[in-house]
Amino acid sequence: QVQLVESGGGLVQPGGSLRLSCAASGFTFSSYAMSWYRQAPGKERELVAAITSAGGSTNYADSVKGRFTISRDNAKNMVYLQMNSLKPEDTAVYYCNARRNRYIDYWGKGTLVTVSS
Repeated sequence: QVQLVESGGGLVQPGGSLRLSCAASGFTFSSYAMSWYRQAPGKERELVAAITSAGGSTNYADSVKGRFTISRDNAKNMVYLQMNSLKPEDTAVYYCNARRNRYIDYWGKGTLVTVSS
């Protein structure tokens, strides 16, 4: 059974940091590109960061470049999102995504990040 379980969300003040984690199981993790998406209230889901299956390449939304870092540990079936210098506009539910190809991808249930003073 495929599972993606996000953790690490919560309430943080502007300028603070959080580290999101996604634990994967039920599929060959090292064969999948991994991504973090987010969805803010009233907005569409958007790609935040992505990393290739071997971790050799990453890409980021312009809004988070220089502040967020995606990484993965294929030995532990984990993907992470380190978020620094958080802003109120980063408030959203953050989702972990695993994609093999255009026909095979999986989603977690999300973790809420709230940036507020």
